Amino acid sequence: MSIPAKYSDLIIIGGGAAGYFSAIRAAELAPKAKITVLEGSGGTLNKVRISGGGRCNLTHACWDPAELVTNYPRGQRELLGPFHKFAPGDTIDWFETRGVETKVEEDGRMFPVSNRSESVAACLESEARNLKIDVRLKERVSGITRNGDRFHLSTTNGSIWASTYLMIASGSQPGMWKILNGLGHQIVPPVPSLFTFHLSNRGLQKLSGLSVPSAIITELTSGIQTRGPLLVTHQGLSGPAALRLSAWGAREFHRHGYLATLLIDWTGQGKEWSMSMIQESRDHSGARQVSGKGQIDLPVRLWQWIVARSGISEQTRWADLTSDQIQSLSANLSSCQLQMIGKSTFKEEFVTAGGLALTELDFRTFESRRVKNMFLAGEVLDIDAITGGFNFQAAWTGGWLAGSEIGTRLQRKK
Repeated sequence: MSIPAKYSDLIIIGGGAAGYFSAIRAAELAPKAKITVLEGSGGTLNKVRISGGGRCNLTHACWDPAELVTNYPRGQRELLGPFHKFAPGDTIDWFETRGVETKVEEDGRMFPVSNRSESVAACLESEARNLKIDVRLKERVSGITRNGDRFHLSTTNGSIWASTYLMIASGSQPGMWKILNGLGHQIVPPVPSLFTFHLSNRGLQKLSGLSVPSAIITELTSGIQTRGPLLVTHQGLSGPAALRLSAWGAREFHRHGYLATLLIDWTGQGKEWSMSMIQESRDHSGARQVSGKGQIDLPVRLWQWIVARSGISEQTRWADLTSDQIQSLSANLSSCQLQMIGKSTFKEEFVTAGGLALTELDFRTFESRRVKNMFLAGEVLDIDAITGGFNFQAAWTGGWLAGSEIGTRLQRKK
């Protein structure tokens, strides 16, 4: 005897940012519709709660869609239109009208004034309750079939569900990608993004905790290059410049087993500038020791490491530098070659490059081009961004547009 299916007008797979946002938006437009969220774990909005060190970096103060999309290694072209419809300003308005005040930090990241991610999570959960959205925990979807105009879903605990509309916001789950592939969708194989670099040079790692404000870091083989603050860690390199490089070069690094040659311009000023500064130091500080920095503005210990790496002793004066030492010092300052031998996940962030191929989605509505009435948003898609609230913004935007389309269709039917 078969188990009767529990029916909802709309089922959302995944109780994260995109899932909640789509459910709430659809319920606002179609208040009489039955809407159910199926979450596989024992709690909802887990990434919201841990993001930003527990403060929730919910978006970024980047108001121009054309500039905003430049923070997405994958999805840059596709998100331009959606961001004209729902952008960071809309996200801030949405939360503030519901009692969550926000603030902008110096680097553009936006957080709730409370500095508590629970403020964001509680707001979303409260809205869902007020709109009578049915949220079910420990309902991990294990299969999806289409029968006529209805979707039939099975879960690992034996439940059977049915719906007219289906929203998939399951995050980066291999099991869901396999199901989508079985429904005819193309899946881009996932690889890690947003990771820090392990280096073979143990001497540099003794400088753990030092940082420079505007370095340029380049992956030698591909030529991929990024700029920004760079942090020396006990294993290698981190900070915005490194994380951006890991995002833009995610597939390149994966292809080569996370073995790569990195070039570091510690000042971000280039070789000509470094040669000029060395010459200026020779002219104005000739009698002083090179290890004392001269005109170069870098942390002292980092500068001394660069000097030693260039084959210059602590006692050597600027005036006594040989031509070869000048060339070596300039090279280690502006194109310091370091060997990457591995990676680590950045703090609690785990972002993948991969997922549903972007050609499979209509970005006006976030509806599948292959399966009618199936919508997708969030990390299930082959979209990812650098750190700073950009991944959440893509989730809010996708959830809102999908929820708007589903809610409009549901309202027409009622």
